[in-house]
Amino acid sequence: MRKESEVSTMLSKKIKAKAKELGYVKCGIIPATVFDEHFREMDNRSNLFPNSKKYYDTYKEWTSVPENSKSIIVCSQRYNRYQVPKELEAFYGKMYLFDNRISYCDEGRVNTEFETFLKILGLEVFGGTIPDRWAGAKAGVGKFGHNNFLYDETHGSYIIVNTWAVDKELEYDDIPEDTNLAACSDECHLCIKACPTKALSEKFVMDAGKCICRVQFDVNDALTDEMKEGMETWLYGCDACQDVCPKNKDKFVETLEYPLLAEFGEFMSLESVLAMNEDTYKNVVNPRFWYAGEESLWLWKCNAIRCMVNSGDSKYHELIKQSCNNEDKRISEMAEWGCKKLRI
Repeated sequence: MRKESEVSTMLSKKIKAKAKELGYVKCGIIPATVFDEHFREMDNRSNLFPNSKKYYDTYKEWTSVPENSKSIIVCSQRYNRYQVPKELEAFYGKMYLFDNRISYCDEGRVNTEFETFLKILGLEVFGGTIPDRWAGAKAGVGKFGHNNFLYDETHGSYIIVNTWAVDKELEYDDIPEDTNLAACSDECHLCIKACPTKALSEKFVMDAGKCICRVQFDVNDALTDEMKEGMETWLYGCDACQDVCPKNKDKFVETLEYPLLAEFGEFMSLESVLAMNEDTYKNVVNPRFWYAGEESLWLWKCNAIRCMVNSGDSKYHELIKQSCNNEDKRISEMAEWGCKKLRI
């Protein structure tokens, strides 16, 4: 009869071999322990940015390593192999365009196949919300850059981390002593300087209450005029800090087309968003771009007006003025702000 350690080693080798076969960039395995570092950092940021405490409390609430899990399998996928449509690059963050949770993309199918393989091996796979970047850093699939994204040496920060908590002890990888990117120069502050809303104020620190990727989907907070202007033309996501990073230079070098992205094009322009009806939003757009929620077409329209205003393009002026008469007060107020700013 095989010893437990031999079984763990055999399972781990099979898991890593399958991950490589499926095209994952890296695969690491760590114990299913509580992420104390994650909680400490959330508390630290709450202290630094008390106005954003609600976000960090939420992140802590979301974190739940399943009680009966013994190991966490961590794999990374690259998303820099897809072509970024020129007409979308100033409005949509790349990770949101190439989301690996979408079932019909290659990465989504791979994730499903990998999880099925784990179950075939006899592992129980638990649900839970593991802090993926922290898990990735601990498993050695990447290191944190100054902008808080996880990097690997080949694809920069254009990687997505996937995690699976399972019920058996496996052979674990050594947890690195330093999870920060050594190649990220202390003298480089490009990401901090590029952050439009100053959410990045120093290395490895970020104010969630100012991060465009957070506040553009927040239906509760009223944005200040300064924040509206700072959010520039980002409609869904933001790549400002990643685009200027030297470690990301020339990383989008392949030109594969992401499935159905071209077909979504008619719904993704600022004009299309402003003209969109509820049926199209709920049945076509929201299932693909879901962060704002099913009842938040009004928020998309507000963001579209804000993007039109910040673009400085006069072709949008008439649409902005017309929106001042929108029956939804939230939309009309955004348009009125735009008219005042543009003096139209």
